[in-house]
Amino acid sequence: MVIEKYWGNYIGGTDDSLTLLDYLVGKQKDEIPLREIFTDTGLDKLNWNFRNTEVPLEYKDKEGWEHEFDFAIDLVTDLAALLLECRVNGKVPLRLIQNPASDRTIWITTTSEENALMNKALADFTKDPLAYDLHEMVPDEEMKEMAQECENLRQELFE
Repeated sequence: MVIEKYWGNYIGGTDDSLTLLDYLVGKQKDEIPLREIFTDTGLDKLNWNFRNTEVPLEYKDKEGWEHEFDFAIDLVTDLAALLLECRVNGKVPLRLIQNPASDRTIWITTTSEENALMNKALADFTKDPLAYDLHEMVPDEEMKEMAQECENLRQELFE
């Protein structure tokens, strides 16, 4: 799986990553449009500017519990890795990136406009990672390493 190249450290290795995977498993759907993920989590309220997580990002599970995401850029980079796996292999088996108990396999669909906006958002992060609110929690060098990983992912996904 191509996602293994990226998943597990800067991308896919955060509490936000686990929350995203729980959300995706809980959807109990095979096909999930990116716009639905954005709407369900609150990313749509940021108007494709993920530098500061100024609005609460969260989703409600089927029991009505709210689950929060801390940093928009974490969510966006995780989604980009999932999109790459979908583009290359057609789907993402969540059991391989979450836990063996989950047998859910999904694919995330996007429009050409969403692809262009994701490309732009990832490019913005890679150019100036220290301008993102995540930088409050992550040292400069690690932010720069994450940005390089995101640039590699962006190129593989969109070029």
